Amino acid sequence: MNQTPLEQGVSRGKTGPQSYAAVSVAPMMDWTDRHCRYLHRLLSRHTLLYTEMVTTGALIHGDVGRHLRFDATEHPVALQLGGSEASDLAHCARLGEQWGYDEINLNCGCPSERVQRGAFGACLMAEPDLVADGVKAMVDVVSIPVTVKHRIGIDRTESYAFVRDFVGKVSEAGCDTFIVHARNAWLKGLSPKENREIPPLRYEQVYRLKRDFPRLTIGINGGITTPAQIAEHLQHVDSVMVGREAYHNPWLLAGFDEAFFGTTPQLASREAVELEMVAYMERMAASEGTPWYPIARHMLGLRHGLPGARRWRQVWSDHRLKTLPPREVMAMAHAAPPRAERAEVAAENEAAA
Repeated sequence: MNQTPLEQGVSRGKTGPQSYAAVSVAPMMDWTDRHCRYLHRLLSRHTLLYTEMVTTGALIHGDVGRHLRFDATEHPVALQLGGSEASDLAHCARLGEQWGYDEINLNCGCPSERVQRGAFGACLMAEPDLVADGVKAMVDVVSIPVTVKHRIGIDRTESYAFVRDFVGKVSEAGCDTFIVHARNAWLKGLSPKENREIPPLRYEQVYRLKRDFPRLTIGINGGITTPAQIAEHLQHVDSVMVGREAYHNPWLLAGFDEAFFGTTPQLASREAVELEMVAYMERMAASEGTPWYPIARHMLGLRHGLPGARRWRQVWSDHRLKTLPPREVMAMAHAAPPRAERAEVAAENEAAA
């Protein structure tokens, strides 16, 4: 069970500067685990997916399989690492390649105080030489792309030269791809949530990076919620990373393959996706003993904006039902509601009309 996918003969996908995905889903702590990524892959065959950030310490001292195991259908999928010691990053990048990941991404954008105490995340932007050392150490030991996700600045520094010099230095170490959250990271005084909302978005600085570094692959992230916005950003940069909107409204991904990759969608309806997720829950229960409810939590936004979505969501999130098989829960979620709830659903339908 501890064999890596490559040892099991599972093939890996292809990503990198010459074939980089136009659209990706951001790494999000507590959200983009393997079950979430399985859902997202059902919705889009080609969108690049990322793990949650995995610290080098967790891989060096913890259960590697628990952190790195994933379903082969998730390709293309990138492993995001959190760390700053070059030797540790190299060791963990090698593990990521052995386990079949298509890309290794270094987190230089997370502003949380807990991450700062570990000397990684956004605070690394103040030490471009250290980041460059870590990138070079990883590039030297893997054959897959090594990329960096970062902010446009830290604290209240608004100088474009800061991010330009950071990208310039790190690119010299062998990094060809930078995914840029178009906000500063305030290292003191703001929570991670506030850091996603209060520092202003400055997309033009990311566009300018692409103009100044035309040979690099530059991606943009931050406040992007619609296909129209994605298309607009792609006029200026190489790729767009969508964050929380993809989690809260996962059906958004269903249109990505046709709009941005020129292929037809995989599954034509939300019901088909739900049915596939139930089958996945059953397989996970049989093979690993995983209960259905930590998987189901990722699809609670699947019917976002539809009449009756609230009741459907309430059934799937009701832990009193966790001893039931997932197919029974699905049937309950789609069953006619009691009379009092029917009136509520009717009101929802009227409001949606």
